[in-house]
Amino acid sequence: MLFTECTLEDLDKRLKLKSLPFNKMPILQTWLNGTSEISEDEQKYLLILQEYLLEDVENWNEQELAMHFIGPMFTLVQFSYERKFNLFAERPISGVVDSIEMNGRPDGMIATGYREPDKPYFCFQEYKKDKDPNGDATAQALAAMLVAQELNEHQFPVYGCCVRGRHWYFMALQGKEYSISDSYTATKNEIYDILRILKVLKQMLIERVK
Repeated sequence: MLFTECTLEDLDKRLKLKSLPFNKMPILQTWLNGTSEISEDEQKYLLILQEYLLEDVENWNEQELAMHFIGPMFTLVQFSYERKFNLFAERPISGVVDSIEMNGRPDGMIATGYREPDKPYFCFQEYKKDKDPNGDATAQALAAMLVAQELNEHQFPVYGCCVRGRHWYFMALQGKEYSISDSYTATKNEIYDILRILKVLKQMLIERVK
């Protein structure tokens, strides 16, 4: 099964997954409520990115959204850490989940490795419109997270994110249970929460690879 073919309904039924409200999944709450300082320089840069987003988000296609806004946000966090994990884009991953072969190329993932991804910890999918001809981006992100969970032999929770234009949704998966947060809107003050949550993710991953 290709990630691009997945829907949440199909994944729930075929894999017997359970979707939890985001406030009922402790691992997601811990991530969303974590603390991380945002410097004055970072705040100034976020305002530049936000102004750019406000002006053009309705006009950008997927690649332009990634290049002009999402990429710079991830660059601020600097997800490359001592060559122990790195941020990769459109790298193929595959695995078998409950006897179903699944594969695809997430728009982004954070995985162990420096030049090539090894074990993915975070899977990221983005697209511009709420209804996209290339499928359900939230389901694609979850499918990638399910494969990542198998590749990690279910040792850790797996995290993810889906972006629809200005709206960011954070995701967590543990076993057969997953949850998707309410949206964080990057054209509002929630842009600071988005950066904080990404920085908390980095700290969580550093603790994992120590």
